[in-house]
Formats: sequence, C-alpha cells, structure tokens
Amino acid sequence: MILDDIKQYAKQFEYDPVVENAAKLKKHKKFIVCGMGGSHLAADIIKAWHPEVDLIIWSGYGLPPLHENDLKERLIIASSYSGNTEEVIDAFVEARARHLALAVVASRGKLIAQAEKNKIPYVALPDFHQQPRMATGLSMLAMLALMGERSWLVEAKQLATLLTLAREEHRGKDLAKRLHDSVPIVYASIRNAAIAHNWKIKFNETAKIPAFDNAVPELNHNEMTGYDAKARTHALSRQFHFVFLKDGADDRRIIKRMSVMEKLFKDRGFKSEVVLLQGKNEIHKIFSALALADWTAYHAALLYGVEPEPVPMVEEFKKLIGR
Repeated sequence: MILDDIKQYAKQFEYDPVVENAAKLKKHKKFIVCGMGGSHLAADIIKAWHPEVDLIIWSGYGLPPLHENDLKERLIIASSYSGNTEEVIDAFVEARARHLALAVVASRGKLIAQAEKNKIPYVALPDFHQQPRMATGLSMLAMLALMGERSWLVEAKQLATLLTLAREEHRGKDLAKRLHDSVPIVYASIRNAAIAHNWKIKFNETAKIPAFDNAVPELNHNEMTGYDAKARTHALSRQFHFVFLKDGADDRRIIKRMSVMEKLFKDRGFKSEVVLLQGKNEIHKIFSALALADWTAYHAALLYGVEPEPVPMVEEFKKLIGR
C-alpha cells in the first residue's frame, strides 16, 4: 500500500546495498544512468545534490549519442525497479554488444537474470513490490554504491533518522486542500529542477491529475508570457495553481525573480503557493521536499476519490504496444 510506503519512507535509508560481482566493477569518474520514470529519479537527485558529478541521465532506447571514446570512459548503469523495462533492457543489450562498462540496479526481472548469467556487477534492490517512484531512496543508495561514492552513501543513510514524515504529512494535507480543483504548476530554480519534476510526477501518478514543472530563470523568457491573462485567453489557464519551491541557498537573483512572479500572477488573478525547502543539509532538504510531495499527492488522491497506488493507463499502454 502506498500509504505504508510513504510512512516507512525513511526506513529505505537503513538499506545497505551489496554490489554483486564487485570484482568486475572498475572505478569510474563518469557515468550514464539509463532509466525510465521512477527508475531514473534517483539519478536526477544525485545530480541535483552533487551537480559537479559527470552524470548523464538517458531516458530512451539504446544509448545516448556520444562519441565512442566518451562512452568507453563511463560506467553505464541500467536502472529498472522491475528489471523488465523495455528501453532499459535495450540500453543494456547495446552496452554489452559494444563491450562497455556496465552495471545493473533492479529488484528482479530480466536485468538481474542477465547480470547474474554474464557476471555483470549489479545491486539487487529489496523487492517490496512498490511503485518505482516510491523506491527512490533504495535506488539512490544502490547507484552511489556502484559509483564508489562511499562518503555520499554514508551521508545519505543519515536520512533514516533525519526525515520527519509526520511533519510533512500535516503540511501536505493542508497543501492538497489548497490545490484542490486546480492544475499544479511547480516551479524551482534550475539547481532544484529535479525536485520540481519529482513533484510533477507524484501529482500525475499518485493523484492522477495533470501537473507541469519548469525552472527559473528559463521560464521567465517564454512560458511566463503564456499566463499574461487577456480576456480571450484567461479561460485557458484559470485552473492553474502555481507552486514555487523556494530555496534560501539559491542565487538571490533567482529568489527575487520568484517573488516578482508571485506578484505578477497575483495581479492577474492566479493562485500561488510558496513552499520553503528546508533541511539540515542538502540531501535532507531534497528528501524532505520529496516527502512533502508524496503526502500532498496522496491527500490529493483522497480528495479526488482515486486510487493512489496503481497506474492503470501505464499498464494499458504497455499492453497496447505488446509489452
């Protein structure tokens, strides 16, 4: 049940990932994570937490169109919670055919079977049969282990005691009520874009509602003008409710831009919310924000009377494409 997954989210950080076939894993400084949906969210978070790391996130078939020499310098991590994601298996097969450094993160499925058969390094995630979007902590710890980032792994595991989920539930329930009957538009700085995107995904998959995200300052040069509500276009966006994820560590100019946008939107009759990103350190700040997103989306699902866990349209789509 997704409610149990949210309540026990902090326990994910008690997990000690074990790298199987570790003797085959060489140290790398450059990485590619191939994953779809919830199975690449952990990589997005790592990149937000440590933007200096040379990490490419690829969500598609095959491998990113890089020069062969660049590919050979990277560890390719095939990430799929189920172990059966079509696009990730395709990336895995291509990486093997091109004799590239390869590792796997999955809980079960074809990827684990192939990694075992071919002596490829892998981390087998605990199989709690949860939705991939709810296994971000487990996936991140596994990726850090494969990347050899031991100090980051130790810091991340402190979240087992740092996260205060009860506090986030109260905030999330209140926020869900304010957002009810609206389409959330989630904005953050470019450094926190992965957090905003996670929020959008939680609204889509858990609450079953449309939601969108973007980053400041780019949106000030294009998207923002679409909300310059004129008489003939106001109806197109009247259901939008803007959520600004504000971070005191952001560039002061970004913070100013968000404040000015709030005023502009208010003057045009739009609703907006400010969510302050807070934590004892960067990774605590990130996962506190994600916990708040989980609770907000969960309570939104209850308000709309929808089942928060399953993703039936995704399953229907897979059947139609022959998966």
